[in-house]
Amino acid sequence: MGKPLKNVELKLISELMKNSRRSDRELARIIGVSQPTITRHRNRLEKTELIKEYTMIPDFIQLGYKLMCVTFVKLEEELGEEDITNLRKSVTEVEHQNPFASLIAVKGLGMQKDRMFITLYKDYSDYVRAMELTRQLPNINIKTMETFIVDLQGKGNYRILTMSQIARQIQSPEENPKP
Repeated sequence: MGKPLKNVELKLISELMKNSRRSDRELARIIGVSQPTITRHRNRLEKTELIKEYTMIPDFIQLGYKLMCVTFVKLEEELGEEDITNLRKSVTEVEHQNPFASLIAVKGLGMQKDRMFITLYKDYSDYVRAMELTRQLPNINIKTMETFIVDLQGKGNYRILTMSQIARQIQSPEENPKP
């Protein structure tokens, strides 16, 4: 990790997470510093890749997605570096031929699983097809795979996907003491 973030940088990141379309001039007014200060800090955060990309979060339902799935996988054996490289290549090829919306795919630890991915699907048959393709990936042996399926149109959903909560927390770290 690089240099510790300055208070103005935390505020800038927080404000950009809430709305990355705002100009440096508007961000400067909100944060209470000059526009050149915002530009300098934004450039540094981009150069150090703390800001990885600028994006927006659409309404997935209006785009036709009905399901969000969190899938947990346990592999038979740990993958070496070459296996991981080959897996990434295979997944890229499968995704190119069968475009499913993947939000995240990571290695982790917990619940007797070692991989997790979050994906969006137009319907249940798309989900089933994606799981079949996942099981067919070359050079990996899946021991177990379990999925938590979310109906995006479900009335009991509280917060689908937003950066606002994280933005509020990082902007006011003194109000959120560490455990």
